[in-house]
Amino acid sequence: MSLQQTLPSVLLGASGPFAESNPLFAVREAQGRMADAVGTALEEGATLVVEAGTGVGKTFAYLVPAMLHPGKVMIATATRHLQDQLFLNDLPRVKTILGASRDVALLKGRSNYLCRYRLSGAKTLEFIRSGELREQLRSIDQWVLRSKSGDLSECESVPEGSPIWGMVTSTTDNCLGSECPDFQGCFVFEARRRAQEADLVVINHHLFCADAALRDEGFGEFLPDADALIFDEAHQLPEIASAFAGETLTSRQLIDLARDTVNEQMRDAPDMAALRDLATALEKAIADFRLAFEMRAQKDAWSAVRGHAPLVDALHVLEAALAELNAGLKLAAPRGKGLENAQKRAEAALALFARFSQAENAEEVLWYELNGRGFALHATPVDASAGLARALHGRPRALIFTSATLTAQQRFEFFTRRVGLAGDTPTLRLDSPFDYPNKALLYHPTGMPEPNSAHFTAAVVEAALPVLEASQGRAFMLFTSHRALKEAEGLLRNRITHPLLVQGDMPRHYLIERFRELGNAVLLGTQSFWEGVDVQGEALSLVIIDKLPFATPGDPVLKARMDAMRKQGLEPFVHYQLPQAILTLKQGAGRLIRGEQDRGVLMLCDPRIRSKGYGKQFVESLPPMRRTQSLQQVCAFFKS
Repeated sequence: MSLQQTLPSVLLGASGPFAESNPLFAVREAQGRMADAVGTALEEGATLVVEAGTGVGKTFAYLVPAMLHPGKVMIATATRHLQDQLFLNDLPRVKTILGASRDVALLKGRSNYLCRYRLSGAKTLEFIRSGELREQLRSIDQWVLRSKSGDLSECESVPEGSPIWGMVTSTTDNCLGSECPDFQGCFVFEARRRAQEADLVVINHHLFCADAALRDEGFGEFLPDADALIFDEAHQLPEIASAFAGETLTSRQLIDLARDTVNEQMRDAPDMAALRDLATALEKAIADFRLAFEMRAQKDAWSAVRGHAPLVDALHVLEAALAELNAGLKLAAPRGKGLENAQKRAEAALALFARFSQAENAEEVLWYELNGRGFALHATPVDASAGLARALHGRPRALIFTSATLTAQQRFEFFTRRVGLAGDTPTLRLDSPFDYPNKALLYHPTGMPEPNSAHFTAAVVEAALPVLEASQGRAFMLFTSHRALKEAEGLLRNRITHPLLVQGDMPRHYLIERFRELGNAVLLGTQSFWEGVDVQGEALSLVIIDKLPFATPGDPVLKARMDAMRKQGLEPFVHYQLPQAILTLKQGAGRLIRGEQDRGVLMLCDPRIRSKGYGKQFVESLPPMRRTQSLQQVCAFFKS
């Protein structure tokens, strides 16, 4: 019998090639069930939604049938880190064990690949002719000579967050396409060509959504067509799709436009020096607009500030500076493709500015976001589900959605509704095979104040200190806000003997690596540490969560969506806020038990878990752990 005719569960079974190749391979009945269900959906071109608890082994459960499927398959993960893990580790292992001949490719968004044209332009920028950025540029210049893919993750000598990357990568706005002088050596084009030819392609959710937006706007597509789409970490897909459904203009984009204008003017129109003055005026207007926000909220609806005269005046000055640059670029556009591209970008930015000068409509929310010395202006649809549904279901193909967190109270409706799936869509829920009743303890400390109390974070730290002592560190403390994290850091800094690691002190992957190495550290994190972090073994034996992770009620997009739901006769708390918070809590709690030998304590400090009627729904959605309010029982658990 050929591999294609063999049930995936048999291949993953006790007598299959995975068990034969590795004596430590754990055969899991739930993994086999998922693999067979995925194989059937791929064969029939059907849709399937699978929640697979931690330890089921969902990655191999979809990779094995995907490797056997004769058609073209695209697998979308939530992040670039997961993409690399899948492509560099999991896929080669499955392919080798099965002896499969399927051709595989990795495709990321264009900002992950070096742009040769923009690299040559960056070398002429006056402000990076010396110092750290110049050294980083020199490192990139040497690395690109050796690189075959141009994937920035290969260049380890330059920090991931360095501003130099924005100067040597392209965006949809500034890419010159086939008219670029360096098109023949374009890394993005080459990666896309490989993806077109491959049998199995690994992408990410952002790339899928960006491609859908391109198709919607009639600008072609970036991704190849496929017979099947598999979405891992699918719980993130609706929010990522929502971000792509709207339009965003950032100070970074405008600054890049000004600097690209100067570069292209020097390259193709040296006699049009007036463009440099216009670009300088735009950069000043960008800085003045940011200053005009003064001490306002970091994120709010535009309607909340449009009555503030200094801010509105600064917007008009910025818009005027952009309009003048646009006029100058129109004259210069025939001189070079880069100048023509810059003019189109200026025109597109002016169109978004016009939206902020007009009355808002009920279908979108206009809002701003501040970060450091920068800003972003957003126009976001109130309901993005229709666009996502169109992208997913616009053509016949198999669709697989999987994650460890897709249900609230064992029901899939919250997720399926947001991705436009019918109520009768086949679903499969597989519980974790780990022994939670004996290996995990759920601790609710007593005497905690209400979460909106000014003293709540201090109370969390006080309650955590004896538990941290009992666990000998080895803990994640997860917070729902950066403010709470910084307060907790200040309170803990001189009160624990264990190493203290704090999100933001270094890149996330370095923090996790350091946490593993130390073996007794306490790591403080916010949203990015609630999921996608895998620390097996004794190094992580305690997860402390400060509050139930309800979305910030002041978020302008959330407020608009809640208003729209009320107009439809729906209660936002029941139909959106509660299930979303349950899924997020499940993700945070999922950091605790990552392997069969793991054991530990989950400490939930929010008193609403016991005092509110909905608290029961949170607990029922977690794995079946023993519960206690006794600190003595927690200490005894760590001693046992």
